[in-house]
Amino acid sequence: MSGQLFVIGTGPGNPEQMTPEALDVVDQATDFFGYGPYLDRLQLRDDQLRHASDNREELSRAEAALSMAADGAKVCVVSGGDPGVFAMAAAVCEAIENGPAAWRAVDLTILPGITAMLAVAARAGAPLGHDFCAISLSDNLKPWNIIEKRLELAAKAGFVIALYNPISRARPWQLGDAFKLLRDHLPPATPVIFGRAAGRPDERIAVQQLSQADASIADMATCIIIGSAETRIVARPGRPDLVYTPRFLAGGKR
Repeated sequence: MSGQLFVIGTGPGNPEQMTPEALDVVDQATDFFGYGPYLDRLQLRDDQLRHASDNREELSRAEAALSMAADGAKVCVVSGGDPGVFAMAAAVCEAIENGPAAWRAVDLTILPGITAMLAVAARAGAPLGHDFCAISLSDNLKPWNIIEKRLELAAKAGFVIALYNPISRARPWQLGDAFKLLRDHLPPATPVIFGRAAGRPDERIAVQQLSQADASIADMATCIIIGSAETRIVARPGRPDLVYTPRFLAGGKR
């Protein structure tokens, strides 16, 4: 008899940014699969079981969760942020596509959450106020030349760009190379927002111009938003500046 599988996100890390819908699922589920630090964000009861695994074991984690759900358990797969944005929802769907027929019969519910770029954008103002895209700089699942091409085309098309997975110990050079590429296509004063741990006690938000953007201040907990040519900074004496992208662009209709 098939059970249930829920895929949820914990949000950027602040407990208050986890949705009531996701919290209700946490209360219902018996078994939880996820990266250890994400599971640590949940307040689980003694009768609820954790199945923690390494951050790079997404597919095997999804397969284990589906197997348990197919046997009748009420299982929860836990991501940070939103589970559908560079996270576990895609891994679960991939496992279902390539797995046994019993996994397709599992009652699957994927719940939306607050992803990092939304938390960072809210802290800075409204940089995502017009067209934008999200790109992961990790080349674990796609080659670097594809990432470069997407960055170039997004900048040429006028998108604000949110960068996920900007840097790690294994690839400390990629963010610097991304900034170098974007400097060829965007104005030097384009705002770059570094948002680390948005909403958590160790939050750090910094805004620099693209011409001076310092890749060394970022880590894997940082989400970076790079403005378009239209993105503006509004100075507010005594208060943090606002970064926003106008909804109305030249040539548009109000």
